[in-house]
Amino acid sequence: MKNRVAQRMSSLSPSLTLAISAKAKAMKQAGENVVSFSVGEPDFNTPAHIIEAAKTALDNGHTKYTPSSGLLPLRKAICEKFKKDNGLEYDPSQIIVSNGAKHSIFNVCYALLDEGDEVIIPEPYWLTYPEVVKVCGGVPKYLSCKKENKYKFSAEELKAAITPKTKMLIFNSPSNPTGAVYSEEEVRAIAKVCEEAEIFVLADEIYEKLCYNGVQPFSIAKCSAKMKELTVTVNGVSKTYAMTGWRIGYLAAPKDVAEAIDSFQSHATSNASSISQYATIEALNAPEEEIAEMVKVFDRRRETLLQLIAEIDGVQAIEPDGAFYVMLVVSELYGKTYRGKAITNSIEFADALLDGEKVATVPGVSFGADDCLRLSYSLSEADIKEGLTRIKRFVSELI
Repeated sequence: MKNRVAQRMSSLSPSLTLAISAKAKAMKQAGENVVSFSVGEPDFNTPAHIIEAAKTALDNGHTKYTPSSGLLPLRKAICEKFKKDNGLEYDPSQIIVSNGAKHSIFNVCYALLDEGDEVIIPEPYWLTYPEVVKVCGGVPKYLSCKKENKYKFSAEELKAAITPKTKMLIFNSPSNPTGAVYSEEEVRAIAKVCEEAEIFVLADEIYEKLCYNGVQPFSIAKCSAKMKELTVTVNGVSKTYAMTGWRIGYLAAPKDVAEAIDSFQSHATSNASSISQYATIEALNAPEEEIAEMVKVFDRRRETLLQLIAEIDGVQAIEPDGAFYVMLVVSELYGKTYRGKAITNSIEFADALLDGEKVATVPGVSFGADDCLRLSYSLSEADIKEGLTRIKRFVSELI
């Protein structure tokens, strides 16, 4: 019998955290008091005026197909967003609206990568990047980032990683999972290397509004006209507007790349939800006071989390400047046991922590950082305090 499943699917790595995630959900459903630091979405509800815009769209019968690339008023609003926030000029024909930023990332890789093309992925990385690259025929090449530099790579390190097969760099600032944010100076130095090597950059800027410590992100496409022609910028409304379930992402690309992506999407999925598109127009055109308030809440939670981690012996937090994640370095505790169970890696650590203290985290191995756990602070301050109390107790019992 021929293979029932296409060979390309064998390139996908199974989730190493699936069992832990499933266990945490089962424990919650059984009524156990699980504190979860694993969720990667804001715990705020979508603002009321955005919900009302969706209701109005429904009442007005806007339930039909739209252009595959998205409603023209939405693409115009996205162009205005890029101009206002990033200093970038785009034509609506260069904007593609998709079913979430993850879908946009897949579209970019599918449109740009040929079989065997290498893609540089800074490590730690969002776990989906390498899987999308592989399924699109590309080859992930990991660029290790140092904790001492808040998990940021330098232009010199990037230059050393480029080979004749390099087609693209995936550049995520602010970063999931590290919270790293690159300064304008750092971005310009990286852009210069990319220009010289003539490699594309997939710039994932989904967390751009969530920054702290006075840090400001800088779009790599703004560095020069040449860099803009080598950059596809991906963004969306999931994180900034607490619209994860609405599934709207978008990208801005050079005209030939945008045209190719639109052609592919027209056959693959057609348009994103028409109702969600109308809601997104409202989100992008509304004042940003709600965003500022959300960032303040995240910043307070971030500070609380960092303060409580500092009180735990044997672990270390790499302070994030963006997003809503902290990488907790726990490898100093490897080799110890918890109630007779050996802990030698991040999966065993996360599993024992969930069993013993009902605290759910994401093992760092999922992001290429087996010395860490990823903690999200998109949960209430009360839950953060309770969760860290439990983690501290867990660590104190290690022998």
